[in-house]
Amino acid sequence: MADEVTQELKDKILKYLSTTSKAKNRDVARAVEVDKHIVDKAISELAKEDKIEYLYLETSYVKLKQ
Repeated sequence: MADEVTQELKDKILKYLSTTSKAKNRDVARAVEVDKHIVDKAISELAKEDKIEYLYLETSYVKLKQ
């Protein structure tokens, strides 16, 4: 996969996050089997689209917006 964020990747991330209350970016990357730096970009885009939010609980997590 190229170093670009695809809608397919975003959909995989959203699907994974629907199965957990929160996740670290590296756990998301592992679950969707994509390099973390690409997942970081996708998560940033999803946050800008207001589909997910960052949680800061001693460390940072992401989760689906309620």
